[in-house]
Amino acid sequence: MSYYGYGWRPYVPVAERRRKAEREMVKRRKQGHEVSPVLLEGRAIATTFWGQAWCDNLERYSDYANRLPRGRTYVRNGSVVDLRISAGAIDALVMGSELYKVALKVTPVAKARWKAICGDCAGAIDSLVELLQGRFSKGVMERICRPGQGLFPSPAEIRLSCSCPDWADMCKHVAAVLYGVGARFDRQPELLFRLREVDEKDLIAKAGQALPLAGRGPAKTKLLAGEDLSAVFGLDLAQSADPHAKPAAKRAKPKKAAAPAGKRKPVKKTAPKPRRKVVKPPSA
Repeated sequence: MSYYGYGWRPYVPVAERRRKAEREMVKRRKQGHEVSPVLLEGRAIATTFWGQAWCDNLERYSDYANRLPRGRTYVRNGSVVDLRISAGAIDALVMGSELYKVALKVTPVAKARWKAICGDCAGAIDSLVELLQGRFSKGVMERICRPGQGLFPSPAEIRLSCSCPDWADMCKHVAAVLYGVGARFDRQPELLFRLREVDEKDLIAKAGQALPLAGRGPAKTKLLAGEDLSAVFGLDLAQSADPHAKPAAKRAKPKKAAAPAGKRKPVKKTAPKPRRKVVKPPSA
């Protein structure tokens, strides 16, 4: 049993906490503050690759196991009023018995680790769209999400802070924020790279080095032969592409054959036009 006099806050029902969160968001917007709450559609916290991978990594560490269930409840109930992700930092406001401030610091990815990730994934990611949508091979996904060697931080790489009176580092408000980060990655996966202070374009640059543009070309099966192009476009294509080659001689137009004597069309004779008479004026 918890008591307010010993530093604990009285329990606030879910419905009341949700109403308080909504009132706080309206109040801050009226004051001119930008608010970025975590709002879920349905019960699933994350539905895309990056969001699910973040939540899976979070649940992999036993250090957080005791407080994670309450955090899931809080984020599902809309208690995360504001969540902002920047380079090496996560700042949030969470509605509990009152409004609490959560501040998390995340260690940047070591240069050697990032270089190893880029090297292992070189040639396997062709575009930035493919990367951010999580549409690549299982091997690339496993490499990026590898515990301790990928992009996701371990507990030792996260410093936790909350203004609530709970003595534990991982309180339910911090857990709610960490799950909220997974929900945010659903819509903005590039924030993971901002948080770990690396540039996702490095992965694409490595792919370009592994597959130089000069060596690329369309597959033979995708090339059209000259006769195919002639048939498609109705053109008579030149056989040589040499700029110094002499132009082909112009073909002489064939003369029309004379019609047989018996089948010649009769020529119509037209009568000559009558001459106009010139009338001379009488002499004086």
